[in-house]
Amino acid sequence: MNNSQDYRLLYQTQVSFTEWFEKINHTITEEMRKEDNEKRERLHLLHQIINLSPDLTYKYSAKELKEGSDRVKLFLEENKDKIFNLRLIPIIDSLPKLRMARLVPAELMSWFLKLNIDVEKYRADFVCIPKETYWSTIFIINNSCIFGEIISGNHNQLSQGFYEASTPITFCYNFEEWKISVDNYKALEELKRITAALLVNNKDKQKLLKEKLNSTFTNNYLNGYFETVTTSDYGLWFIDYNRILGRKYNDFVLPTDLKQREINENTDLITGISSSSGKVQGKVRIINDLNNHQFEDGEILVCKMTTPEHLHLMQRSAAIITDQGGILSHAAIVSRELKKPCITRTEKATEKLKDGDLVEVDADNGFVRKL
Repeated sequence: MNNSQDYRLLYQTQVSFTEWFEKINHTITEEMRKEDNEKRERLHLLHQIINLSPDLTYKYSAKELKEGSDRVKLFLEENKDKIFNLRLIPIIDSLPKLRMARLVPAELMSWFLKLNIDVEKYRADFVCIPKETYWSTIFIINNSCIFGEIISGNHNQLSQGFYEASTPITFCYNFEEWKISVDNYKALEELKRITAALLVNNKDKQKLLKEKLNSTFTNNYLNGYFETVTTSDYGLWFIDYNRILGRKYNDFVLPTDLKQREINENTDLITGISSSSGKVQGKVRIINDLNNHQFEDGEILVCKMTTPEHLHLMQRSAAIITDQGGILSHAAIVSRELKKPCITRTEKATEKLKDGDLVEVDADNGFVRKL
């Protein structure tokens, strides 16, 4: 990827967690679909109880949208120059969620009106896109710590794993001490501000969240998987609260040392971020072109970053190594579900390795060694 236009084209091919899970025939696909479809309802409930700020969303039934009610016409006129994502969320969980991204409302309406769907079975969310995003995060609060990643700029750099100008910063807070992979005072202050919003000291509010959302807490912090953006025009937004992913990482603990080791260019050692644990040996297969490649079962998949198009190779591989990505990108989480050792953010694995290299992948400690 050499320019931002390439990244924008790439993001159009990305899919949600539910669709990743569906493609691997995961047993919790339907549970994940329901959790994802209802995330904004949970976020608005958190806003009511603990004053958590969700993203700005305009909600309509798909039927009202198609009929063009006065309320819809008013929205289209007042927001005609703003950028939105449109999410069509099924009322029946088994139906697919449909979406179109980063267009003005008139363009989104044009796309919607061309769809062949039963409008009685969908609702529509117009999600406002801020003018500028200063910080984005993905993180987990579990029984042991708060851990995740923060990056300057748009959130899809973390969720999809492709970053541009800056590299994600990994962090961990064990409820006593903060650790961060890069010394960045502004990032650390932002993390403290974000996580403080999830500290619920009021026992009555904790009780209400347990009753309404089956929420759990550690040291008075709300447990779960969270995504946030800090924007120029709206401030801090929480854009996801997923209880299922939170439970899946309930016992996950990051390595003690988060700082990526400096390795001499002449050595046969490559370091990265442990995204899915395990140790394995095998032969390397570099995949730069999905339209022209060979791949044998049990080989080590090495690429810039995995996308949904890499999934069939991920399933056949013994392990996965990427130049970019992070510990909570979609592909990293799917690697854990596939029980494949995965090391992300090696920066130069596709350059330092070549097809046929025999390597040891130690995803417990975050390194690849040529044998």
